[in-house]
Amino acid sequence: MDDPAPHLTTAEGPHPLAPRERAHFFRHPALPDSDLLTAHFIEHRFTPHWHDFYAIPVIETGAEAFQYGGKHLVVSPGRMGVVNPGEVHTGEAVSAEGWRYRVFYPTVPVMQQLADELAGRPAPLPWFPVKVVEDAPLCGVLDAAHRVLEQGNDPLQAESLLVNGLSLLLQRHAGTRSDRALHYRDDARVQQMLLRLADDPAQELNLQMLADQVGLSRYHAVRLFSQTVGMPPHAWRVQLRVNRAAAALRRGVPVAQVALDAGFTDQSHFTRHFKRAFGVAPGRWQQARRAA
Repeated sequence: MDDPAPHLTTAEGPHPLAPRERAHFFRHPALPDSDLLTAHFIEHRFTPHWHDFYAIPVIETGAEAFQYGGKHLVVSPGRMGVVNPGEVHTGEAVSAEGWRYRVFYPTVPVMQQLADELAGRPAPLPWFPVKVVEDAPLCGVLDAAHRVLEQGNDPLQAESLLVNGLSLLLQRHAGTRSDRALHYRDDARVQQMLLRLADDPAQELNLQMLADQVGLSRYHAVRLFSQTVGMPPHAWRVQLRVNRAAAALRRGVPVAQVALDAGFTDQSHFTRHFKRAFGVAPGRWQQARRAA
């Protein structure tokens, strides 16, 4: 495999975190409403965060370590660690060379439709186990599909490779959420707290208000929430703000206005949290959206 890292093109210009780091976000009609990413990270660390879509990374060089589902996982070429929507995870380099990868971020409707098509009937939502997927041939198929999507030359070829790659991923490695996991995640008290936090992320809210709503002490409320969700209430709420802000950035709303509307104290505060979750500053990410 050729090593294009020193010449990675990007719609956003030089990466702001390290001279050799690059990140290129783009979209393709074959993957509706979904982002794709090709990147080389060295010093950047993804702090605990979550997205409302799947993350399907294919490592090209180096290795990435991440905390996910209470486990420490390491992925390298020929291996993947698929992250389910809403699940908290991190990401960082294993060595000084960092890692270079290509990532698919398909939405829940995209994956649900594909699962239904494979089953020939309505199917349960695909759910991937918390583990390293050892499947070098599949990684090769997905890597090839991602490259063709990025080139954007042949829509039919791009869609064919994409559907084939994601279908193989579902057939070989996807399952469904267990009843136990569903019960644990759907604790009524946690759901009440999540709904309260999501109702108006910019609204002032303290821990006592959240705890009173579910009839728990502040200690037990934050403990239950953190154990179930994977991060404390305030951190989950910040990530919700970031995720919603991304939608506004896609619509072309100025970064300063997005930060204000999302409830951040200032633009620098918003930028800091956005970088931790997306790897680039919001202004550069927005530029990439326009170029996609």
